[in-house]
Amino acid sequence: MQNLDNRDGCAFALTPKQCEANRLLGGPASHILLYGGSRSGKTFLIIRAICWRALYAPGSRHAVLRFRLAHVKASIVADTFPKAMKLCFPDEPWDLDKQEWRATFRRTGSEIWFGGLDDKERTEKILGMEFASIFLNECSQIPYSSRNLAVTRLAQRVQIKWENSEPTDMRLKMYYDENPPDKAHWTYRLFRQGIDPENKERLRDVGNYACLQVNPRDNLANLPDKYISTLEDLSARNRRRFLEGEFRDARPDALFSDEVFDRWRLLDLTDLTFSDMQRIVVAIDPSGSGDIDNSENDAIGIIVAGLGTDGIGYCLEDLTVLAGPKTWANIAITAYERWGADLIVAETNYGGAMVQQVIRTARPNVPFKAVQASRGKVVRAEPISALAEQGKVRMAGNFVELEEELCGFTTAGYTGSQSPNRADAFVWAFAELFPAIVKPRSEANVPKRRAMPIAQRYSWMG
Repeated sequence: MQNLDNRDGCAFALTPKQCEANRLLGGPASHILLYGGSRSGKTFLIIRAICWRALYAPGSRHAVLRFRLAHVKASIVADTFPKAMKLCFPDEPWDLDKQEWRATFRRTGSEIWFGGLDDKERTEKILGMEFASIFLNECSQIPYSSRNLAVTRLAQRVQIKWENSEPTDMRLKMYYDENPPDKAHWTYRLFRQGIDPENKERLRDVGNYACLQVNPRDNLANLPDKYISTLEDLSARNRRRFLEGEFRDARPDALFSDEVFDRWRLLDLTDLTFSDMQRIVVAIDPSGSGDIDNSENDAIGIIVAGLGTDGIGYCLEDLTVLAGPKTWANIAITAYERWGADLIVAETNYGGAMVQQVIRTARPNVPFKAVQASRGKVVRAEPISALAEQGKVRMAGNFVELEEELCGFTTAGYTGSQSPNRADAFVWAFAELFPAIVKPRSEANVPKRRAMPIAQRYSWMG
């Protein structure tokens, strides 16, 4: 067994669970999954293990892959990897090539390649090489077919050079980590059930697959004081995933899933500028109440969404509020002005003429479109879910409450505990943008917008 616990001079103490994970990472199994809640140290431990392997096996090559290149650059290249090097290998010099996205260790000549499986040309380049270690980060977002392609490149033969001993062949290792998805996912089938995800037959080499659950409570020494209480305040569904680190029961009839949102999510809002938007709409689901002061009404769903010049729809802001018409109308109008939107669209099934009257009172000449729900919520949401699955509708940031509601949509109906006002507004917004998504307008028809980073549009929030 390759002991990863004390071979380097880490400037912090590993917790007992992290020591257990390290022993697993250095153990005999070739395929090792660390799964569990957020901020539990899973990714850090695997990156540390790969660095250790690179430093003890001169000339070795290693790959760190995620579904999207932008995500691996933001989370690994800019954060976890340099942190691991600083804390655990402070005396080892290394260089980062930002053209190739490759880290090279000066002393050993070993390399770590960082890649995203969404970039076909780069993926082909990386997977044209052989590696001694491959790490699939956030593998809940990665298709099984992509995993199988990556496995074929786990083939580099290198030797570990110990002090005062003869070199020995280093075991090939395939590492995986994730916040647990549902039990239909290939990681659950492989690592928890020990079966082939495709033919459902028992794995012939089941002992070559190992997994360990690592949760935030296993990493208390390295977390902010209030972090656990923050997770405890999440919904039951999100607590199960991000705090308790459990695989949830499969819902094959679900229209939306966390894995789809995470796979296509835009993390760095500076990557998207205001001039990238062909069209922006503010959508309102008014919940059917005309009582200005009744605080017991359902929340008013207000969503800002845009159609990019890349033909992708982006959810830009969730302004859902529990308030009367005067308040929510002012919020919607302010969003319309701040984003330079093209249109306000609102459902009028329950509010009727009151909805348009409230908007017109707040701003008489604002472009307004009334929509009526002639079909059920699920039927309206189905085409939006199909676009989200394909990456044609994406979240520009994190929208916890909105995503919670969307994940309650199933083909059998809405299963959430509260009215899906945010989700309804989301559906109305993208229903308005759909025609353009199917066939993006020519450049000549794209309105000229001031090139301001999308992130600046949130400056009003302080």
